[in-house]
Amino acid sequence: MTKAAPARGRRRKGEGADLRGAILDAAEQLFSAHGFYGVTTRQVAAEAGVDAALIHYYFGTKRDLFDAVFARRAEVLNSVRLAALHAYEAEHAGNLTAVGVVEAFIAPMIEMSLTGEPGWKNYFRLVALVNNTPAWGGETMHRFFDPMVHEFIGALQRALPEAELRDLYWGYQFLTGSMMLALSETGRIDQLSDGLCRSTDLAAVRARLFDYGAAGFEAIVGRNR
Repeated sequence: MTKAAPARGRRRKGEGADLRGAILDAAEQLFSAHGFYGVTTRQVAAEAGVDAALIHYYFGTKRDLFDAVFARRAEVLNSVRLAALHAYEAEHAGNLTAVGVVEAFIAPMIEMSLTGEPGWKNYFRLVALVNNTPAWGGETMHRFFDPMVHEFIGALQRALPEAELRDLYWGYQFLTGSMMLALSETGRIDQLSDGLCRSTDLAAVRARLFDYGAAGFEAIVGRNR
């Protein structure tokens, strides 16, 4: 027997609205602002304009909803970054550089934030939060992003063949912190610089972050020579 959806007391505008997508969008916005523990499923339902019973119907528990939010864009992001890495390696075979690999890895994220639909900014803030959650953040990042990170580390090994593998992993640890803070657009640098820099100026981030990240890897590797 087909499972019947619960009666919908409230709906988003438009009979053809994708209710599942509306719930994911609302949850993404709230989780990115308040974290997993700061949001209830009733708040998500209110933000989406749907009956709270639909959260359970479509997703199950709050953690299931959170994982669905996290997975939805992870697949797209991983696919785009993998394509960028492969394209860079194909074009520069035998002449890879650390800055080229870093750019191929990070540039798609900046472009998505600049030109993609608005939910990407919420998603990057959410990833930054998860990346800094001790209890279960590491496990979540492992499930959704480790294969892509290993592709990145492999490309760096080919660009820096003299590097020790542990140094590349440490370099990635430092890079991901810089990368996610920049994409979170928290406004911190605005206050710190008295307005000289703006966290929303992703063009300025793009002009600096690749060189900054690559120089870190090169410095760590160079100290062992």
